[in-house]
Amino acid sequence: MAARTIGIVIEGATGRLGTTQHLRSLMAIRGEGGLALANGDRLLPVPVLLGRNAERLAALADAQGGLKWSIDRDTILADPDIAIYFDASATGGRPERAGTAIHAGKHIYLEKPIAETLPAALGLARQAQRAGLKNGVVQDKLFLPGLRKLRKLYDVEFFGRVLSVRLDFGWWVFDGELYPAQRPSWNYRRATGGGLVLDMFAHWRYIFDRLLGEIKAVSCRHTTTTPKRRDENDEQYEVDVEDHAFATFELADGVLAQVSSSWASRVKRDDLLQIQVDGTLGSAVCGLHRCFVQPLVATPKPFFDPERPHRWSSTSNGRSCRTWSRCATATAPGGKCFSDTSPRTLRSPRPCSKAPEASSSPRPAIKATGSGAGSICRSWHCDRRVLCS
Repeated sequence: MAARTIGIVIEGATGRLGTTQHLRSLMAIRGEGGLALANGDRLLPVPVLLGRNAERLAALADAQGGLKWSIDRDTILADPDIAIYFDASATGGRPERAGTAIHAGKHIYLEKPIAETLPAALGLARQAQRAGLKNGVVQDKLFLPGLRKLRKLYDVEFFGRVLSVRLDFGWWVFDGELYPAQRPSWNYRRATGGGLVLDMFAHWRYIFDRLLGEIKAVSCRHTTTTPKRRDENDEQYEVDVEDHAFATFELADGVLAQVSSSWASRVKRDDLLQIQVDGTLGSAVCGLHRCFVQPLVATPKPFFDPERPHRWSSTSNGRSCRTWSRCATATAPGGKCFSDTSPRTLRSPRPCSKAPEASSSPRPAIKATGSGAGSICRSWHCDRRVLCS
């Protein structure tokens, strides 16, 4: 087994995504000894940092064990040891930066969106194809644990016929007056490729196309709720892009999806990104890491009383259970994927239709208090537990 290295230059390495997500991932791969190839060799990434601020680049490079860095794009792109150009910088100017890298003979991997217009995006892809170079774009949300669990539910046809989809995303981004903003100012300037729709709907597109259903029609309304903000230098500037958007997607099978996205919303939900899918046989709600399911058999009868508060629960034969149960990663003995629809038979799993790959994750402990009529189920999974690797 031999170790091979591959140079990867990260432009915008000192930015939020470049540092906290992409560089960290490459360093983790290095720490694991690289990627295993089909012939048994290991491919070890060698990150090179590219940006505009020499002081910040030097500090980041030192913090990562002395990585190579530069503020000279032409010199870096001329380096034969660098095979891949990765653009994690601001959206504005990305097609030009990537086009220069293609001309220098580098494979390209880009943050989304790859361009501000469809013709520019297609032109860049065709340029790479003509040069015989590989090209790709970040689609990281597909690999979040919560969305992978949701994908598993689709695979085993948990929902039956899907009726609707709802995606809620966003949080409150401070305008810089009371507290510093959590997002860079370029996100709020049209000249630098800012705007909520351009930034986030690229994510929603691949999530729907690869997971929730192909989009056939779009209706969208957006607005600018915060017209003035303060930048990184505490200087006030005019916001000329949207920060609040509501959309309706019509999917290929006629299903309607509601998509709300906002940088001006105070959140009261389980996660900053939450997707709910409702079907004839069950529903699921997933966030970035967790996924909760509710099958038809455990769906409670709604009780609406405007005069008195009501604690939401389901009751069946005197036994009360949580109406939403967590979809977790686990395997039954022998590596079988199983589900259990009866809260009275917590230790009697039955095989489901899909056998997963083996998993090292232990089966979570299941506990119940009381017995017989009137007892309360307090298991981590209740009613229906979908446990798949």
